[in-house]
Formats: sequence, C-alpha cells, structure tokens
Amino acid sequence: MSKAYDELLRRCRPLEPVVTAVAYPCEQTALTSVIEAAEARLISPILVGPREQIREVAAKANLNIDLYPIEEAVDALSAAAKAVAIVRAGRAEALMKGSLHTDELMSAVVPSATGLRTGRRISHAFVMSLPTYPKPLIVTDGAINIAPTLEDKRDICQNAIDLAHSLGRAQPKVAILSAVETVTTKIPSTIDAAALCKMADRGQITGALLDGPLAMDNAISAEAARTKGITSAVAGDADILVAPDLEAGNILAKQLTFLANADAAGLVLGARVPIILTSRADSVISRMASCGVALLVAHARRSGK
Repeated sequence: MSKAYDELLRRCRPLEPVVTAVAYPCEQTALTSVIEAAEARLISPILVGPREQIREVAAKANLNIDLYPIEEAVDALSAAAKAVAIVRAGRAEALMKGSLHTDELMSAVVPSATGLRTGRRISHAFVMSLPTYPKPLIVTDGAINIAPTLEDKRDICQNAIDLAHSLGRAQPKVAILSAVETVTTKIPSTIDAAALCKMADRGQITGALLDGPLAMDNAISAEAARTKGITSAVAGDADILVAPDLEAGNILAKQLTFLANADAAGLVLGARVPIILTSRADSVISRMASCGVALLVAHARRSGK
C-alpha cells in the first residue's frame, strides 16, 4: 500500500467506524473486503442479502461474520432497495456496493421518493495515489454522468471539492480538463471549463481554486505549463481533475491504475450519505481505502464541516 493510503488509514484510526449498509456481499472478494474493513474499524457493516448465501461465502472464505447483522433480501435488487431503506431510516451513515452491478445499486439510490437523492447532482470520484505524483489526486466523473451538462459539472466540481475538504485539503486546486488550454467553440468542453471558472468567481462554486480549460499535461506538470506560457495557481499542481465526460474520466482513471500503478478508492457523492462504489476488478486494499474515504466523509458530515 502507498504512503498516501497509509496516511489515509492513520487519519481514520481515532474515528468511530461508520455504520454501513452493504448491499449483496455474495462473492468472496466483496465479503472479504467488508470484513477486513470492519476489523480495521473503518466500517461497522450491516450485511444485506440472502442470509444463507452470505454464510456459505463466508464459510468458503474462512471468514467469521458472527458479529455482523444480516438483513434478509432474496436477490440483488431487493438487497439494494433494503440497504437504501436502512440508510433512509437512519440506521446507517454509508452505503456500500457488494457483488451486484452498479446499475442495480444506483437504481435504488436515484428515485426521489424512495432513494437517497439531494438537491445536488450525484457524481462519482476516484481518490488516486500515484507513485509519480506528490499528493492524492481526485478524478471525476468516470462512472455516473455520461454526458454532463454545465449545471451537472457545477455539482460534479462541488462534490469533489467537498470530498477534498473531508480529506484535509482546505482549498483544493481544480483543473477542468479538455484537449487544449484555449477556449474555442470547436471543442464544447472548453466553453464549459471557462464558464465553470466564472461560476467560481461568482460564488456558484465555493471552497477551491478553479482553472480551465487545461490539457492533462498542463494540469499536472508545472514544466509543461511553463513551456506553454500558462500562468496559473492550479496548473501543474492540481488536486482535482474534472473530466469533460464519463468516457474521458473512466479512461483516465483506468490508465492511471493499470499503466501508472495508481491505487484508487471510489466513492459516489452528492447523495444523503457517501456511497462506496467498488469495481469487481478492485483489490481488497482498494476496497478498504474506499471505506476509509467514506469514513472521513461521514465524519466531516457529523462534525458539520
């Protein structure tokens, strides 16, 4: 595990674990990560799914789950609905994806009447630790919003900024990514980037420094920014990378993970509670790190920060 995630877990150590409704942990890696996160005092899980199937998975993985309550649900969709209901009832402060598909979980989250929606757009963020970058990097949105509008991007930015605050960044630097650094009608994402920066100037986005459009090299390399004559407090020192759409965000995050050996924690933001959204390809360590980030977010909400 990287130094960044060692530091993450160190910050979590004095905090009370966050009670977490875990939807359908019916696969060995998913259940193992839940139990290891519980033993590390990151979460206090309520397991939601078919009781006997969960017990069978635990037995095969040699996991002791006697300490953790199981709420019966016959299938994945039922488990998602019940886990969301547990959160709505105030019995849990976080929601975690088990071994069901993301769309199955989110189908229970997004309904206005029965889900976990707020007035803000729901979005996803990766918290990434790279051996080639000096600090954790938040990448958004590579999992939820396919083609976000300008208003969606405002909420995506604010969600990521609030997350950065929870992780201890008082004034994070937000790079709004595009393919170029200049504003042009030929590339609509540059128009959005410029508008987002002006929205920050007018107080519609708060708590951060924004700049954009910035190409990826200028966002993370001060040398590249100097070479192109870009004068910016954000360029070369970004804490948050805001991708123009889901495809770009997803590709960027997976490139960093599989080509740059980044560790990644994933979280859904903008809902009533943090949602730990892991991938089937995630390691147990990445899943635990996601739980740690959720704990810090939940704690920040408890303390009104």
